[in-house]
Amino acid sequence: MRAQLLLLELNEVNFEFVEAYVARGDLPNLAKLLRRHGLARTTSEDRYENIEPWIQWVTAHTGRSFAEHSVFRLGDIVSQEIPQIWEMLEDRGLKVGAISPMNAKHRLRSPAFFVPDPWTQTQITAPLVLRRLYSALSQAVNDNAKSNLTFSSVLNLLRGMVAYSRPVNFGKYIDCAVRSAAAPWRKAMFMDLLLSDVFIRESQRTKPHFSSLFMNAAAHIQHHYMFSAEPYTGPHKNPDWYIAKGVDPVFEVYDLYDRIIGEIQRSFPNARLMIATGLHQVPHVQLTYYWRLRKHENFLRGVKVPFSTVEPRMSRDFLIKCHSEEQAMVASTMLGEAITSDGSRLFDVDNRGTDLFVTLIFAREITRQTRVTIGGIKYDSLFDNVAFVALKNGEHDGIGYMIDTGVSRADRVEEFSLSEIPQRIAAALGIGALQPVKE
Repeated sequence: MRAQLLLLELNEVNFEFVEAYVARGDLPNLAKLLRRHGLARTTSEDRYENIEPWIQWVTAHTGRSFAEHSVFRLGDIVSQEIPQIWEMLEDRGLKVGAISPMNAKHRLRSPAFFVPDPWTQTQITAPLVLRRLYSALSQAVNDNAKSNLTFSSVLNLLRGMVAYSRPVNFGKYIDCAVRSAAAPWRKAMFMDLLLSDVFIRESQRTKPHFSSLFMNAAAHIQHHYMFSAEPYTGPHKNPDWYIAKGVDPVFEVYDLYDRIIGEIQRSFPNARLMIATGLHQVPHVQLTYYWRLRKHENFLRGVKVPFSTVEPRMSRDFLIKCHSEEQAMVASTMLGEAITSDGSRLFDVDNRGTDLFVTLIFAREITRQTRVTIGGIKYDSLFDNVAFVALKNGEHDGIGYMIDTGVSRADRVEEFSLSEIPQRIAAALGIGALQPVKE
């Protein structure tokens, strides 16, 4: 019987901080893995603008560097036909599954399961209750600056939890839900815990040879609360109105991941486990505000920017689709030249022809006195059209980390390219070198 391999993608986790928590006696499951199997470093891109998780994970899934795959934006994988690890293994006769892989396209013939990330518009293969749960989670993630869920999303979330939540985690779910009003980062932890339960139950039900689970709560929390982490020794601190002194959300999410790792190992005692981060975060050099549009369509109509449809992406980003290149050019010019009352640009715009990828880049405080000029017209309503997301604490670094339970600490390779991960997966499954499926 072929061995089972599970890949846990702990997006952007900083293992220097993990090791600091381990040194004080916490994170017992991660401590055991580090002691037995050691930690390898992965290398990726050199240019900072190319060090983004939606670029790095495409590299990890395809074995191609950014120069080779050219996927620069979240969701852009859907317009590509680049072979990914799941198709390459399926082409060799293996059953595969994936839960929330970042910037990955469903190109499989008959997967055990495939549930995309909340930002990538691609096919889903899963039972009906899981498809509905995915819809609810996508709405929650894409409205992450707001607290309201639709009635149908709440209903689908409850149905999904009944179907997938495991009794061992009931107390943790309640804790995250009850305390999320005062500690909003626990919403992201709640989602990752639920995704891990989905992953365990679907992998037990379908028994794939290879399955992957992507979790993003740590990346989200580090970006917004790294200055509050005990291992952080830099000059900055988060204001008291933002988070109370002595609270460490980074440890909370690492502790959750340690719990999840232990549960996965107990659920699949004979499986080989690989843990990869893709990249990691280091402390940001200054305090930066993140803002997100509340209702993208309403804002664009209000400032008379032409568009056909608009799709929210992660945090500050959104994709505008236009009827023509001419319409896109008008929208691009209006948004690209939008200026706030202090002379700062409001948006960064990437014009792709008929589509615009837009980022709200204004990084200071927005008040009721903040004005914006768009298309030559001044608007006083910016404050009412944006939602505060967070203060930026962490920024990306191209070094990632990997733990492989199939390798001893003494035998591990200390550093290798992130693009080698697909071949390492293939070797672990005993199928030799991968030959990419036809594009």
